[in-house]
Amino acid sequence: MKTCDEWKPFIVMIAIDFSFAAVNILLKKVLEEGMNHLVFITYRLSIATIFLAPIGYFWERKDRPRLTFRILCCLFFSAIVGASVTQYFFLLGIQNTSATFACAFVNIVPVVTFIMALPFGLETVNIKCNGGRAKILGTLVCIGGVLLLTLYKGKPLVNYSQYHPSTPVTKVASTRKWTIGVVALILGTLFLSSWFILQSNISKRYPCQYSSTAIMTFFGAIQSAVISLAIDHHNLSIWILNGKIQIIAVLYSGIVGSGLCLVGMSWCVKKRGPVFTAAFSPLVQIIAAMIDIPILHEQLHLGSVVGSITVMVGLYILLWGKNKEMQDRVKKLVQGVEEVKAQESQTQHIVMSCDSGSH
Repeated sequence: MKTCDEWKPFIVMIAIDFSFAAVNILLKKVLEEGMNHLVFITYRLSIATIFLAPIGYFWERKDRPRLTFRILCCLFFSAIVGASVTQYFFLLGIQNTSATFACAFVNIVPVVTFIMALPFGLETVNIKCNGGRAKILGTLVCIGGVLLLTLYKGKPLVNYSQYHPSTPVTKVASTRKWTIGVVALILGTLFLSSWFILQSNISKRYPCQYSSTAIMTFFGAIQSAVISLAIDHHNLSIWILNGKIQIIAVLYSGIVGSGLCLVGMSWCVKKRGPVFTAAFSPLVQIIAAMIDIPILHEQLHLGSVVGSITVMVGLYILLWGKNKEMQDRVKKLVQGVEEVKAQESQTQHIVMSCDSGSH
């Protein structure tokens, strides 16, 4: 029974990674069919809100603090940084590159978050210990992997010319699309990392994850709808879902991608910690590639493979360093407690000796 409980977080994270990979594949498919980015985001966040709101209301009703205007403002800004705008950039990136390439960029979010957290004192680096040096080395390796992904495409490793016949014109257009996709993914990564920094502050003020996420997705749905209507208010036909694949993609990404996966990841963080949960992120890219390349016939380039492997290696070095620092802190804390107990015991022994001497 105990062994089964120990394996549950592994099983849950593998299921979550398969779910995220399927979300990315569905996103790529519906975007290629011409579905509007902001419309998709609006529907996805609306469904996530409907799914998470009852969970947050009933699960956290006893421990929920008062919702102040300041917290609402923070959640509204959090929706801009972490939901509506960020998802738009990632969708734009997936559409113009590939699901596999986009997943590789998701892997660098922990590294970018780590770099951005340093000035705020949310992360520290002690270069005198192995953990601190590993965190610096992992960050540099990840940056090198990102540069490889961005600047070096390399030769194609799979021949899908029969599916995508190319001409000089389409090659130029493809290069331009790829550049737009890379820029969008970089911006999405920066926004998502900023959201993690902001979320660390919100979680202290309003420590109800399900309720705060439901409010955030609600604000994000409104923001996406307003932006979409402001850009293209004459064409209301874009709000009509065409075909089963679009309906399935919206429901699946809303309920599973932004709902169940969030609940599952929260449970894994509670059981095994954030380092364990973050360590599974490269698996999303591998699963996405397994589906993306043979089924959707996406091209795989040498630069993507080398860059992705480099990013994964750097990420695991960083996570190892972070875990090592946490272990060192626990050891120091335990040693400190033992020293205090030893001093107290010694003091009690001296007191008892003095008492017996006086008698």
